[in-house]
Amino acid sequence: MEYRFARRTQQIRPSTIRQILKVTEQPDVISFAGGLPAPECFPVAEVALCAQKVLAEAGAQALQYAVTEGYGPLREKFAAEMKARGVSCATENILVTTGSQQALDLIGKAFLDSGDCVLTEAPTYLAAIQAFQTYEVRFASAPTDEQGLETGRLEEIICRERPKLLYTIPNFQNPTGVTQSAERRARVCELAARYGMMVVEDDPYGKLRYAGADIPPIKSHDRDGIVLYVSTVSKIVTPGMRIGWIAAPEPVLRKLTVAKQAADLHTSNLDQRIVDRYLAGFDNNAHIQRIRDTYGARYALMNSCLSQSMPKDFHWTHPEGGMFLWVTGPEEIDTWSMMEEAMRRKVLFVPGRDFFPDGSGHRYLRLNFSNASEKDIRMGIARLAKVAQQFVQESSRSS
Repeated sequence: MEYRFARRTQQIRPSTIRQILKVTEQPDVISFAGGLPAPECFPVAEVALCAQKVLAEAGAQALQYAVTEGYGPLREKFAAEMKARGVSCATENILVTTGSQQALDLIGKAFLDSGDCVLTEAPTYLAAIQAFQTYEVRFASAPTDEQGLETGRLEEIICRERPKLLYTIPNFQNPTGVTQSAERRARVCELAARYGMMVVEDDPYGKLRYAGADIPPIKSHDRDGIVLYVSTVSKIVTPGMRIGWIAAPEPVLRKLTVAKQAADLHTSNLDQRIVDRYLAGFDNNAHIQRIRDTYGARYALMNSCLSQSMPKDFHWTHPEGGMFLWVTGPEEIDTWSMMEEAMRRKVLFVPGRDFFPDGSGHRYLRLNFSNASEKDIRMGIARLAKVAQQFVQESSRSS
């Protein structure tokens, strides 16, 4: 049978991470590749108790179909969380999604036509690239530095490329770990309003700060209804529940709701109720602080190990939160080839090219520190440093 797949499927790149994760099943492999939270921080007992209570008190109702917009009490809690983050928001502005990944897909479905331009940071979240590629868009990129998206050149890029939307991760960006400054957030919103460009503000990591002070979201500057704010409980409760949300103006929310009806009718009613009960009955702020302490310690250890063992021509970002750091190698290094050698040495990372829509980024790599023990961080970075040293020596001999 010759399958005639839709043209748009030809543009979607497979995820290197999903391919790499197959290797992690080997017991002696140390992985810094996947963006996995620390499972020892999951509130297993609390979630189990909440599930029991939900089923005991609302069993049949919790197992029934539900409204597309989401479970009312949970939407209220997400609206309250938005206000705590500095955003004016009502329950009617919240759509519960099946993880924040679905939020990106719904936004693409509602806003993007074939040939539209999506502007992203360079580098950017690889699964966002996948989500928007489905809609046959073209990509434009804006450079980043230690303060996030460089707004100095942003107006020039907007005028040249005429993007329909900008996708950005202001807090502890995936993959770089950097945080966008307050001044730049205000500037992004100003330019978006001036040029009629929608902004997708993806904030899965904002609560995971272990150094510095919180910065209000881009959405807090929005007076024109142009910023769509996306977040999730995956990093602050558990990813397996697949609960996220979009905060958007009501006209946008209506379109997104129709798009979601066509996708899955509604997010799991049972899971929504369990998360709602958990947020109502337990001190999630204390739980988040435990996560922060764990990740902060693991980042500090990884940073120390990199400083002690990596070749001097490699440098990396120093995040104040989140789950990732971003390593830059010498210009002549190809981290895709490095990855293949690293896999043979039983250590995994994600090469930089996956995070650029145009496939560039050959000298970069992303490391995840949230899902590795102290022992694995020490041993894994030692292995990685040997690979890096080998490639530096080989490039020196060839030049």
